[in-house]
Amino acid sequence: MLRKIYDWSSSWTGTIVIVLSIIFFVAQAFVIPSGSMKNTLLIGDMLFVKKFSYGIATPRIPWIEVKVLPDFNDNGHLIEGDRPQRGDIVVFRYPKNEKIHYVKRAVATGGDIIAIQKKNLLLHPKEGNEFVKANYPKESIIEVGDRLWVINPYKKDHPGIHTDPSVVNNGLNPSELFNMMPIKIPEDETFMMGDNRDHSNDSRFWGTVPYKYIVGKPWFIYFSWDDNYEIRWDRMFKSIETIEEDMENKEFKIEHKEGIY
Repeated sequence: MLRKIYDWSSSWTGTIVIVLSIIFFVAQAFVIPSGSMKNTLLIGDMLFVKKFSYGIATPRIPWIEVKVLPDFNDNGHLIEGDRPQRGDIVVFRYPKNEKIHYVKRAVATGGDIIAIQKKNLLLHPKEGNEFVKANYPKESIIEVGDRLWVINPYKKDHPGIHTDPSVVNNGLNPSELFNMMPIKIPEDETFMMGDNRDHSNDSRFWGTVPYKYIVGKPWFIYFSWDDNYEIRWDRMFKSIETIEEDMENKEFKIEHKEGIY
């Protein structure tokens, strides 16, 4: 029996089935295409996406993005799972074109209320005022009306989150970068933002991401090189958590390109 399994797995058919099964249900390679998440994730980082972090998405053939099975549950997932949590970095399908993958940070989930004021992200979690008092430092909390808001709730734990001081409100930049009136996140949807806040094409421009578009969570970087094709050995085989720990222990300079990407 074991010999038959070995022979089958060594055949072309077996190899293809095994590789596709891994891609469908376990992990898939993803290359960071833009600078919207730097310096947490850099252009040229090649990482594996953990496909089972939020359930199992309906399988699709890579590159051509053709569904292998129907969407039985009408939520984009063969097996339903956890939803993204606040602060997670998430790989998802761009809601305007589901054949394109994006990677951003989840900053608000269903029921939360968020706003932007002078580039500062304000969060009122769905759990309410008592939750804010119990989970966030006083210096990060403001009261507006009957709600308590947390100012920039993720910057302390995720050092890659930053704004670009050279981007100012001179009438040439999108207003979404600076101010946004309070909005309530629909249930089962997530508001996504890039860590490179002033250069990120994200939910500020095209809205929240429904669960059906969620693919997975970055697992670890298996290879990385810069624009000059020089290998970044210091990023090899590191998880996002390890990258962020490294960032806390050293100063880093960010070179920005103009525009939203």
